[in-house]
Amino acid sequence: MTEPIYVIPDIHGYRTELDRVLDRVAQNGGEDARIVFLGDYTDRGPDSRGVLQTLIDGIAAGRNWTALRGNHDQMFLDALEGRMEPERFQWWMQGNLGGRETLASYGEYKPTYEGDWREKIPGLHRQFLSTLPYTHETDDLFLCHAGISPGTPLERQVPEDLMWIREPFLYDTRDHGKLVVHGHTPVNAPEHHGNRVALDCGTGWGRPLQLAVFEGRDAWVLAEDGPVPLVP
Repeated sequence: MTEPIYVIPDIHGYRTELDRVLDRVAQNGGEDARIVFLGDYTDRGPDSRGVLQTLIDGIAAGRNWTALRGNHDQMFLDALEGRMEPERFQWWMQGNLGGRETLASYGEYKPTYEGDWREKIPGLHRQFLSTLPYTHETDDLFLCHAGISPGTPLERQVPEDLMWIREPFLYDTRDHGKLVVHGHTPVNAPEHHGNRVALDCGTGWGRPLQLAVFEGRDAWVLAEDGPVPLVP
């Protein structure tokens, strides 16, 4: 029997949503359930710090969790490590990207590029972000944050695409060798396109966090009242 894999997409700083979904996993699959998180733990929501700490604590406690890297996690890390140029830092702070909310969760409410806000970020959080993998694979699934470059072998995918791609991936109907499971691009409800499954349903904009479970290539959305088959 194939071990179920629970998949949680973009959390975006909504720790209460993460706690709710983790409770559902525990009720359905027990405390030792295998979970893959698809990245984007930070930005927009009110408690990016709490989300990261929850993941760090769970992994440290030996939970069967794999946390992948999203583009928002990479932006936070780039800002922390001085790889983000001042103009891009302002872009991250303004508009709907949500960097300002991330730093506010650490007690920094008026961040500047040259400021000392980096000193407020725990070393464990920086280490966690810096060691996040881009992908996770099983015999049937290829899990990543955003998607893949169609036509490129899975083993040759590059971080930029894995964290950022939308087109042409979203409109490509060819088989990718494995079922690609991703978040990044919000949809109204989880979608199965035969060659890929899209799970981000806009938690960064205040919508409920989704939860899916896979056994091989078979997929279900784990709703409040039980699993619902997710089919093409």
